[in-house]
Amino acid sequence: MLFCGINPGRVSAAAKAHFANPRNDFWRLLHEAGFTRRLLAPAEQWEALDDGVGVTNAAHRTTPGSSDLRGADFAGSAERLEQLARDFEPVWLAFVGKEAYRGAFKERAQLGVQDRTLGPYTRLFVLPSTSPANAAVPWAERLDWFEELARASLPVARPAARAILLDRRDRVFLHRFVVPGDPGVWITPGGALEGGESLEAALRRELAEELQLPDVDLGPWVWTRRHVWFWPAHGQVYDTREQFALVRLADVRIVKPTSHDSLFAGPGAREEHRWWTIDEIERSEDEFAPRALAAHLRELIAHGSPTALVDVGR
Repeated sequence: MLFCGINPGRVSAAAKAHFANPRNDFWRLLHEAGFTRRLLAPAEQWEALDDGVGVTNAAHRTTPGSSDLRGADFAGSAERLEQLARDFEPVWLAFVGKEAYRGAFKERAQLGVQDRTLGPYTRLFVLPSTSPANAAVPWAERLDWFEELARASLPVARPAARAILLDRRDRVFLHRFVVPGDPGVWITPGGALEGGESLEAALRRELAEELQLPDVDLGPWVWTRRHVWFWPAHGQVYDTREQFALVRLADVRIVKPTSHDSLFAGPGAREEHRWWTIDEIERSEDEFAPRALAAHLRELIAHGSPTALVDVGR
């Protein structure tokens, strides 16, 4: 989620923090609508990133009030926001006030979802201004709009099970979906739980479907990972909570990958799969999930199964 104010006022410029005027309701509304786990002070703005929230402005010049801005102050604003959308891929870009949207795109907007999008899939939303100059809009109405945006951006919980398949040489089996313009991410086999499945039942089903492994000895559950992501085909944000089981295979020839899940990645997708050594992962410029996969594999192989699940990060 990226919020875009119109420009820094004098209080914010002096504080070097967004929405720093104590009479501005932005940070309070952000917390009340559930975007942040606690009420943040403007000086704590960087901590909002931990909740998936970023903040920027449509114009950079400091003024006593937004009415002091001129058209030239918004030169390049639309292009800069487009670049932010491409670089960081927020699911939503929310303008805090109609004038912030108008300044960037030179067109009027109503409150709520806009038809325009930016980047690969960033949707736009216009909120009421939280400035004390917008006192005609009461707190309750402002909160209603923030809560509507919160509902639209609420991720769907998606528990999942994955297998760390290791052979006798401690190589790990990974696969990825490659689409035009995107090489994809190497991941361990597995997937989401379905219809009240247990972790074990889901993992056994996924291994049978993806790798034609109907009977394997599942080892201990060793890792956990949380990943919040957007699926453009569904227009939905998912909050995936994964657990990983260790699976040792004596004969890699029994692994027979299928490609039925390539539909998941979209048109033109192809699936790649291979066995990796840890050294190869460390030398590769490809992307892996989790990102620190090599380090966690080294720890697991060197010290064995942990006594409690290890959070392996993003």
